[in-house]
Amino acid sequence: MSNRRDFLVAAGALAVTGMGAYAGRASAAVAQESVGSVCTAFDAARQATITPDSALAMLKAGNERFAKGTSIHCDLRIQVAATATAQAPFAAVVGCIDSRVPPELVFDQQIGDIFAARIAGNFVNTDIIGSLEFATKLAGAKLIVVLGHTECGAVKGAVDDAKMGNLTATLANIRPAVLKITGIEGEQSSKNKALVQAVADQNAQDAAGMLLDRSEVLRELVAEGKLKVVSAMHDVGTGKITWFA
Repeated sequence: MSNRRDFLVAAGALAVTGMGAYAGRASAAVAQESVGSVCTAFDAARQATITPDSALAMLKAGNERFAKGTSIHCDLRIQVAATATAQAPFAAVVGCIDSRVPPELVFDQQIGDIFAARIAGNFVNTDIIGSLEFATKLAGAKLIVVLGHTECGAVKGAVDDAKMGNLTATLANIRPAVLKITGIEGEQSSKNKALVQAVADQNAQDAAGMLLDRSEVLRELVAEGKLKVVSAMHDVGTGKITWFA
């Protein structure tokens, strides 16, 4: 009797274990299928299904994954092969060169998903505006994000009106935002975190506005509902991005 009872208990345990393993495999299969859709490289057909609003939603969802530590890891070799002869990104990001704010990572995007233009202080000039005209009008991107970040060294340099080689001319592009900020209490230098952040916010929003002020191509795309231009701020301490209205 004891042997028979032991046998039945063992058989039941195996059955439960088997069901658990099956459920685990099924769950993994569903997860893999979901990842597979995200990991599919963008082509012209897939890009055509994206609207400016859905492009923004995708970047917001990607940053949420990044901030939570649930970024999706795709086989980049497959994406390299899939995008070798053509590209069709759904968005473009203007960001700072800061090593803590790589757009592809903080938005949890893959090869071929977004254009990224990076310059100290995430300002825009003729070259960057022309690049964004290419990214949108010719290459089909539906969204432009100007992405500033906290603790920005370029903004701090502009606040202090720093002078050094060619950096002097670079920081001059951020000085207009510095001059717009008034009413911040405390020392009027880069040691004042509230001042630095106010300038960073203003600078990102000014850059987004400048894109439309200086580009008829971009204005037309926005007017036709084919493009949205927004600005945002990345917190280097949390990884989270907040969006300006």
